[in-house]
Amino acid sequence: MSRKIVLWRHGQTAWNLERRFQGSTDIELTEAGVAQARRAARLLASLKPDAIIASDLQRAAATAAELAAVTGLAVEHDEALRETYAGEWQGLTHDEILAKYGDQYAAWKRGEAVRRGGGELETEVADRAAPVVLEHTDRLPPGGTLVVVSHGGTIRTTIGRLLGLDSYYWEGLGGLSNCCWSVLGEGARGWRLMEHNAGTLPEPVLGDDD
Repeated sequence: MSRKIVLWRHGQTAWNLERRFQGSTDIELTEAGVAQARRAARLLASLKPDAIIASDLQRAAATAAELAAVTGLAVEHDEALRETYAGEWQGLTHDEILAKYGDQYAAWKRGEAVRRGGGELETEVADRAAPVVLEHTDRLPPGGTLVVVSHGGTIRTTIGRLLGLDSYYWEGLGGLSNCCWSVLGEGARGWRLMEHNAGTLPEPVLGDDD
């Protein structure tokens, strides 16, 4: 029986709505974000998860708490699951980033290794997050399911690393809407992507890397 990893993005924040780069800034959920988490938790509970791990930033922790309340599982928090630290980009809107760091943004979009705002490389985010996910996956029973509550950028880099994709192609994984999730399942040759940005009808992706 193959194990599954559900990577669940946190609910909506005010900075998501403002298209403001959150990164490792600790921003709380909006009322709508809490409602999103509560709705999604009822759906995810039907998967009968065996364990829940989450970023310790409050937007992820509060999202995870909704699933814990439905399932009775404890949540293990780990700062390694935090969003990408993006230095001077954090707190800026998308338009402000383009105005102040346009060349850096363009280089990142071209697939170059860029320390956005002087922060972390995407590969460094994967270096810290993916091992934590795998460590907890190794503790699952046969056929078990792990729910990972994290952030858009961290989830994308973790998926890319677990699928064995070169980092240049990680951008090919579309962003997650708030409180949507992706599912990885074990296959004969490693992890494979079974669902992506699941959980609701298509919605705009707001603040992908946060």
